[in-house]
Amino acid sequence: MTTETRKQPARLRRLAAVLLILGLSTCAENPVTGDREFTMVSERQEIALGQENYRPTQQSQGGQWQIDRELTAYVSEVGQRVAEQSPRQLPYEFVVLNSSVPNAWALPGGKIAINRGLLTELNNEAELAAVLGHEVVHSAARHGAQSMERGMLLQGALMVTSIAAQNNEYAGFIVGGAQLGAQLISTRYGRDAEREGDLYGTRYMAEAGYDPAAAVSLQEAFVRLSEGNAPGWLDGLFASHPASTERVQNNRELAAQLRAEGYTDGELGEQRYQQRTARLRETQPAYEAFDEAYALLRDDKVEEAEQKLDTAIRMVPQEARFYGLKADIALMQRRYGAAIETYNQALARDDAYFDYYLGRGLAYSRQGNDSRARADLQASVDLLPTALAMNELGTMALAANDRGVAKQYFQQAAAAPGELGAQAQASYIRLDVADNPGAYVQAQAFVGSGGQIQLRVVNRAPVDLRNIELELQASVGREGVRRAVSVGSLASGQARDVASGLTLPAETDPQTVQAQVLVRGASVN
Repeated sequence: MTTETRKQPARLRRLAAVLLILGLSTCAENPVTGDREFTMVSERQEIALGQENYRPTQQSQGGQWQIDRELTAYVSEVGQRVAEQSPRQLPYEFVVLNSSVPNAWALPGGKIAINRGLLTELNNEAELAAVLGHEVVHSAARHGAQSMERGMLLQGALMVTSIAAQNNEYAGFIVGGAQLGAQLISTRYGRDAEREGDLYGTRYMAEAGYDPAAAVSLQEAFVRLSEGNAPGWLDGLFASHPASTERVQNNRELAAQLRAEGYTDGELGEQRYQQRTARLRETQPAYEAFDEAYALLRDDKVEEAEQKLDTAIRMVPQEARFYGLKADIALMQRRYGAAIETYNQALARDDAYFDYYLGRGLAYSRQGNDSRARADLQASVDLLPTALAMNELGTMALAANDRGVAKQYFQQAAAAPGELGAQAQASYIRLDVADNPGAYVQAQAFVGSGGQIQLRVVNRAPVDLRNIELELQASVGREGVRRAVSVGSLASGQARDVASGLTLPAETDPQTVQAQVLVRGASVN
């Protein structure tokens, strides 16, 4: 007898996945440390990963800071000056992000970002060079790629499934665009990676002409802030780059060693740094008001939050984020016309941030303007795929009776954690059960007592099912029989033996009976 669906044992699949991944690995020399190490992510793949995830990861962290684009150019100049000292020449890029959280991060392939919230805490250009040099090492020494490789070994079956499911050379490593980027930049590096970042990053900055003493003062400041539980730092830089007195001492010893090697004329660049970051410091009170507005909203103090936003707008009327949050409040209050008008003001100041398109698309959808809603929601997805946009697009597609498109959107949104992901998963399964009932219902025929052919039916879906309809196809000798069998409802995970209504003749050997069970239909309760 056969069944409609038969799965390999999970243990064997996992073993095969790990063996496949190990077979794809090679041994190579780390370009920074010179150590020999196994690699499963090639340089070409690293660069592609960085390029593909750089923009969505920026979007997920506040987007680029647009008020002073000369500051980004300045940061890039310093970063490139340091990166030139690395033995591994990647397509390095450096951007300033519009976030008050003090943080900096690096993706594989040399894609690096620093938040304005960290720039305000630095004292000179040499400290900036120390931060960027540390991130250059994370990219050049493959620290992000190594984190991915560890995950591949631990989750080999998952990775192989992804590889098989996508026609993309890098698809096995991409799990939702920004989702991968967010995971990489939030990974807490190990002590060895942090030591390497400090060791080689400080050497690079010294070779670039900066005073390595700035790496010491920088770590000393980080230790003070970590000991004082400074707001934002524990969720920012320290979450992935933990500060420690050990790192301070290591940097002191390294600075002394570099001076002994002749690096004695390095510059701090304090005046230049203060000049180039003047606009950033001038606007800081406005962003403090903006951050206070966010905190007030979390406490449901909407009126006070709007007052803070008005203050921020008066200080820096060019900042789109201030208008974006005001529009979010209007959307939350179901003032859709006001929300659209305010999102328009935000987009007039910055048309490259996903949140304004997402919010305006939701407002248009609530007004019933499907064409504009769809265009805005898709624009937001192009910048940063979010479950909220995918779920809304899926709902709109379903309303237009485009089931296939709706399923695609719901399936992507279902990857999100929490209630929204669960809602999208339920919507997807409701549609897919009707289209592919055999993927959720397992049925097998067997001969029971008295020669009765029975069906063992199992609901493999994560939801309860009803209206389960089966078709038994059996042959005894030369005689073939088809029989429709109604099962009714089954709870998620429930198994039941169901009579088919067929009984074998007394002289029949059960081993000669061939039978299969087809799942013809099912629906979600």
